[in-house]
Amino acid sequence: MMPSYFFAHGAPSIVLEDNEYTQLLKNFKDHTPRPKAIVLFSAHWEESVQTVSAAETYETIYDFGGFQDELYEMTYPAKSDRSLSEHVRALFEKHGIQSVLNERRGLDHGAWAVLKLLYPEADIPVVALSVNRHLSNEQQYQIGKALSELREQDVLIIGSGGTVHNLGRLKWSSEGIDKWAEQFDNWLQNKLESWDTEALFQYQELAPNAQESVPTSEHFIPLLLAMGSGDSNRQAKLLHRSYQYGNLSLSCWQFN
Repeated sequence: MMPSYFFAHGAPSIVLEDNEYTQLLKNFKDHTPRPKAIVLFSAHWEESVQTVSAAETYETIYDFGGFQDELYEMTYPAKSDRSLSEHVRALFEKHGIQSVLNERRGLDHGAWAVLKLLYPEADIPVVALSVNRHLSNEQQYQIGKALSELREQDVLIIGSGGTVHNLGRLKWSSEGIDKWAEQFDNWLQNKLESWDTEALFQYQELAPNAQESVPTSEHFIPLLLAMGSGDSNRQAKLLHRSYQYGNLSLSCWQFN
């Protein structure tokens, strides 16, 4: 069964960087069975109804400003898979989750920056999925769980976001790590590894420094979605964790 993954996508410039985390992403395909397709939830695609992409070939969306010129010249011309998009919708319907298709939207940087590091050839079909910050944490988990059988069909499920993601607190020239960010991620690691969903669904109230670490939830949601897709075996493994700019976490979680 294909594991599912959560990848922090950091700043858009991550695709240009060479560090321990980007090396993990670049080497990912060498240590993971090649998937037939990829289903990816991006923090940068928010909709009030669960939306499933079905564009024939994706345009590259540059949903950021002020970064290196090279980023605006990059493309990731992945193709979709209409039959998989329809299958995803059928799984959502089976579990009572309303969803719609979107045949126009391209891939935002939460999707293409990660995918360009993982599979730079853009030769694996991709189905992108939206997130909805207005649902409960348990509902997020259930959305991921609804897709869990895709893992048996060699489909790679990815959540792309960030656990500590507070742009207002970034220190662009800092090489240290803020304790409050580390404390939140340590709490999170404990609850993920013990698969304590009761605590995780209440992380805003229970986790130390939760409001500072997750001022808005759209980047945290993909973690719950990826975790939910691993509900059958309930095994979480931290593959990497580091920080940029004082507190922007770069983490990778594997759910078996």
